[in-house]
Amino acid sequence: MTKPADIGLIGLAVMGENLVLNMESKGFRVACFNRSVEKVDAFLAGRGKNRNLIGCRSLEELVKSLSQPRKIMMMVRAGNPVDDLLNTLLPLLDAGDVLIDGGNSHYPDTVRRCRQAAESGVFFVGAGVSGGEEGALNGPSLMPGGAAEAWPLIKPIFQAIAAKVAENQPCCEWIGPDGSGHFVKMVHNGIEYGDMQLVSEAYHLLSQGLGMSAHEIQPIFASWNQGILDSYLIEITADILSKTDPESGHQVVDIILDTAGQKGTGKWTSQVGLDLGVAIPQIAEAVFARSISAIKDERIAASSVLQGPRGGFNGDRKEFIKQLHDAVYAAKICSYAQGFQLLRAASQEYDWQLNFGEIALMWRGGCIIRARFLDDIKKAFVARPDLPNLLLAPFFTEALTDAQTAWRHVVKTAVDLGIPVPAMSTALTYYDGYRCARLPANLLQAMRDYFGAHTYERIDRPRGEFFHTNWTGKGGDTSSTSYNA
Repeated sequence: MTKPADIGLIGLAVMGENLVLNMESKGFRVACFNRSVEKVDAFLAGRGKNRNLIGCRSLEELVKSLSQPRKIMMMVRAGNPVDDLLNTLLPLLDAGDVLIDGGNSHYPDTVRRCRQAAESGVFFVGAGVSGGEEGALNGPSLMPGGAAEAWPLIKPIFQAIAAKVAENQPCCEWIGPDGSGHFVKMVHNGIEYGDMQLVSEAYHLLSQGLGMSAHEIQPIFASWNQGILDSYLIEITADILSKTDPESGHQVVDIILDTAGQKGTGKWTSQVGLDLGVAIPQIAEAVFARSISAIKDERIAASSVLQGPRGGFNGDRKEFIKQLHDAVYAAKICSYAQGFQLLRAASQEYDWQLNFGEIALMWRGGCIIRARFLDDIKKAFVARPDLPNLLLAPFFTEALTDAQTAWRHVVKTAVDLGIPVPAMSTALTYYDGYRCARLPANLLQAMRDYFGAHTYERIDRPRGEFFHTNWTGKGGDTSSTSYNA
């Protein structure tokens, strides 16, 4: 009789195929299935040849090939495909089996699926997986959440295949109940949007502002990756800028059309920020930047009609590059700070009791937003678990203070040159807004009370007491009920 598999995986696209190979390389026997069964045959004849794998031609065969309690990981497109697969698998499974969704599902869907699976006694897990193709094969960051009973069953596999950081710590730990794992992955992707936009804006300033070629810009990013900006995205940017297209002889980055795609996680993050009343403008601006990039034809037409600055950069190039480095670092800190603000709000709203230090550790290796200063983020939350904002941790407060002059100069230079830097400038606005003891919201609230009798609080009275002014002398004293949506 064939030895049963330790885990099954459904979906042999890029991520699924590489996760199978990762699991097998760590000593686990893996059963694999794909809706297009010819893909199973091709995989077993190719990269999976002579590996400790079981190829399955049906879901029934996959379920029968697994040791009990069964553990099945789904790596399929988010949305209806997950629901279809869940509905097909549940009748085939027994109470105590584990079903894992490793795709980028929206966290409310995971909450619903946890409840549905629980009705059959099946433990459902929504696991964020980050790291792309390379991470899936060599060690991703894994963010599992859902039915807590599943964690002891999948922990040995998940922590074995995860990326490892200092002292061989796996970039994988249990996040919390129901949709928390997919929520943390969603926020990870939101931060990723902000980070990618920042790097792109720095490239834009160097290429269009300073007139530098990709060949000239490449060593700048390579050197940045040796210091405090050491991160996956800076590293791959240096690699990207060094790549030449053999057909045209141009740098590949120069022949790529400037329209960016998106799969929704950045949009979801921005929407949740609005739902929970958390300011994450840098992440939202990164989403909008992709949206404006998509209207390429409109931008081309507008470029011949709408006028902007005509002068070029005439400052000290070497000094500006140093200032740009500091501006990227400061804005990058703000991006992560906004992400952790959102995690904090969700933890309170849904009673997830998230461990922010552990989350920082999980992002330290294997994932797209891995960065050197995630160690400092972990230390900040270990020192003060109730830290209201990352900007208030002494390490980051000092870093922002040191970078502030350069940051402001870079944003002003971008404005003078007419080069859009939505993420970098919004990060600065967020920083200034957060540190501002008195904002003009007093006038805003007065306007709301003027036209809608929405009331206001007073600085000379206790918080929670609301007042209304009859601004015109004609409106009377009746006011609206005070509430925040």
